[in-house]
Amino acid sequence: MRSASICLLLGCIDVEKKVVHLQLFGHCLFMDGKRIEYRGEEALKEIERMTIMPDEIQKDTLKKILTKNGETEYLKKYMGVSRDISDFKSYVPVVTYKSFRPYIQRIMNGEDSSLLTGDPITEMLSSSGTSGGEPKLVPSIAEDLNRRTFFYNLILPIINQYVPGLDDGKAMCLYFVRTERSAPCGLPIRSVLTGYYKSKHFKCRVRIPFHDDTSPDPVILCNDINQSMYCQLLAGLVHRQQVCRLGAIFASAFLRSVSFLEQNWVNFCDDIRTGTLDPSITDPECRSSMMAILSFPNPTLAKEVEEICGQTSWKGILWRLWPRAKYIDAVLTGSMAQYIPALEFYTEGKIPLVSTMYASSECYFGVNLKPFCAPEDVSYTLVPNMGFFEFIPLGENGTLVMDIGKDEEVPKRKLVDLAKVKVGCYYELVVTNFSGLYRYRMGDVLQVTGFHNRAPQFRFICRRSVVLSVDSDKTSEEDLHKSVTVAKKLLEPYDALLAEYTTYADTSSLPGHYVLFWEIVYHNLVTQVDASVLQECCIAVEEKLDYVYRRCRTYDKSVGPLEIRVVKSGTFLALMDLFISQGGSISQYKTPRCITSASALELLNANVEASFFSPRYPTWINAVQF
Repeated sequence: MRSASICLLLGCIDVEKKVVHLQLFGHCLFMDGKRIEYRGEEALKEIERMTIMPDEIQKDTLKKILTKNGETEYLKKYMGVSRDISDFKSYVPVVTYKSFRPYIQRIMNGEDSSLLTGDPITEMLSSSGTSGGEPKLVPSIAEDLNRRTFFYNLILPIINQYVPGLDDGKAMCLYFVRTERSAPCGLPIRSVLTGYYKSKHFKCRVRIPFHDDTSPDPVILCNDINQSMYCQLLAGLVHRQQVCRLGAIFASAFLRSVSFLEQNWVNFCDDIRTGTLDPSITDPECRSSMMAILSFPNPTLAKEVEEICGQTSWKGILWRLWPRAKYIDAVLTGSMAQYIPALEFYTEGKIPLVSTMYASSECYFGVNLKPFCAPEDVSYTLVPNMGFFEFIPLGENGTLVMDIGKDEEVPKRKLVDLAKVKVGCYYELVVTNFSGLYRYRMGDVLQVTGFHNRAPQFRFICRRSVVLSVDSDKTSEEDLHKSVTVAKKLLEPYDALLAEYTTYADTSSLPGHYVLFWEIVYHNLVTQVDASVLQECCIAVEEKLDYVYRRCRTYDKSVGPLEIRVVKSGTFLALMDLFISQGGSISQYKTPRCITSASALELLNANVEASFFSPRYPTWINAVQF
């Protein structure tokens, strides 16, 4: 007898082959008019049901997508009137974003959503990835919010197995929105998180167990990041004895908030002591909601915070300020792993670091069923009803077995289904979602680490072709090369030549920033160029980097000024010798464009002669051109 399987939060259940429709209202599911509380135990049971039969759920999910979207122009182009899964796999190509961009442009300019999806598109999600220097725009339908809410509601019941009592305290989770804009057709363009935070689903979270946040909604929804951060941290301090968990979406954002706290703790103490709000907070809704929290002067609390923050060292500051905090929730995998040492310093190892989920603008993918494992051991179990997942086999180190570029079509016969991947192997993730992306190459490299029931678990390795990342920026080797090519031309009038370069993401201070190591060869009598020229080289590199990098630098201020460190002559020969001494081949050696080796970084820094920073912000326009 088949057990009940909830295929979607707003979808259907197959109970002994009987279809029952479900609807979401607040935190409850209604089935045949009867109210069903969606609590922790049911979420855990649902995970077990889905992971026992992932192949069946994947096939059912793809059938739903093909049935719903079969009349779209995109699918009819390849499948005609067919809705058959085998025809989908035989005829629909495996592609990158550029194949969807023309359709998205047409929809943005007013054509019907049926170009890509059977349901009306309600918003365009601006992803952190880029295409042609601009953020990718991902179509989203109303039903996607139900799926995201279903996904979020799985997370805390998983964690509550390991740290019970999460519903007895508050969460200081730092949420931030970005300013949205409108497409020519009127559709809002915003980030996936901004869309969720502005939805009824987010506003109704207070009726769901575990979702008692320290920050009022108007503070979260404030477009001014500094005012929002100030108020969220202040609210967290006011409720410091009630906070049982801390978090932000990315580790970089959380650490940025710690840095902000370090700069503003004196003002926070003044606000708490007097029961007033700093005059720099001018947003009227922020002021109104915060004054309800600062309802009376509290000199005792102000003194507690002052004594903790006034210490010489901030080692362990987080557990001292929030002594009941049981964990910090943030993305710690991929490029975010570079922030783990800083978090361990601020927690002194007394607050566990947790990565709970793997998600993107295109689709929400997987949950971490062992959230308190070491950060380097994090694996995600893909939730099989979120979308249809396929995998491109890669080589032993995550490189392509086949000679396929990042924008080339992959032979369809090479793809592997979710239930058929093998432990230890590397794959590139391909997703088909409900809102108009079909066999879309995510560019994420994953490694299979094991199975939960019959569902595979994956470790996130990296983004293909990304060499540098500090926050949501993702700089490829190609973009880096183009930027350096432009910048190095500024040396030519001085008879100077860039002989070699490499880079790394410096996160030793906040915000993190890009560092370029340059070895410059000087001709004639010139021994060096003026500092102003190297500074202009810095800004020239930044000006040629993509939209997301420039946004992070100029608007979000989550990435610091780019730095060029000029190294002594012969440094890159010494770098080559180092890698060869560690087992590299001199006949195959290529200068790495991003340094991850501690010994290599030590060598480069030991040979730095001078350092130069970008003198201003790069240009950035808060718009997408079509």
